[in-house]
Amino acid sequence: MLRRQIPNLITLGNLLCGVESIYASLATGDVVAAALWICGGIVLDFFDGLAARLLKVPSELGKQLDSLADVVTSGVAPAFLMAKLIEEPLRNLLPAWAVALAMLPFVLMPAFAAYRLAKFNLDTRQGHSFLGLPVPANALAWVGLALAGCSVGHAAEAIGLGALALAFDLLMVSEVPMFSLKFNFKDMGWKANSIQYLFLIGCAAAIALLRDGYALSLIILWYIVLSLITRRRHAE
Repeated sequence: MLRRQIPNLITLGNLLCGVESIYASLATGDVVAAALWICGGIVLDFFDGLAARLLKVPSELGKQLDSLADVVTSGVAPAFLMAKLIEEPLRNLLPAWAVALAMLPFVLMPAFAAYRLAKFNLDTRQGHSFLGLPVPANALAWVGLALAGCSVGHAAEAIGLGALALAFDLLMVSEVPMFSLKFNFKDMGWKANSIQYLFLIGCAAAIALLRDGYALSLIILWYIVLSLITRRRHAE
């Protein structure tokens, strides 16, 4: 029984990281801490599934619990993070109705994330690749901006961020094929894993060029662009 609960405990750790991130955004206003808590939750999100496979204890309960945790850590927490990061500067630039309109894509982010996760749980087509932007990838795009100290100084910047958030919201629930980061360990050659290798090369280039939080956001954009370029191949 204890072995069966280990992946679930890791998943609950993911959820608690999301709660801590929300607390950091609301109570202390520390956006860096809030962003790092989200990163911690996403790391645990990777390890809960790995633990379930290694211990050979996958379960339907774990699958549902994982989605609930992701709604909090990768859906709700990034929305609060971005609200804390840009809402106050926006109030000095725009009237109240325009601030509400600019923030709407972020307010809706948890709803899109929840719908995407529920859809993923029921969709049998997403075994080796994804349909739509994975929720943790969306979260990391905004975490990168927070870690880089992104700020809004002009109304145009606010409009741009709102438009990008709306595009990411829609991409989460879209049917656009997105490749999986899993390698084919039976054949580590270029042909079997070319998309994954190209992604890693792009990641290394982004980190070398930027060396700050913006690199993380650029990596997610690279993931989306590479998925679009190679969609026919990994959708097969």
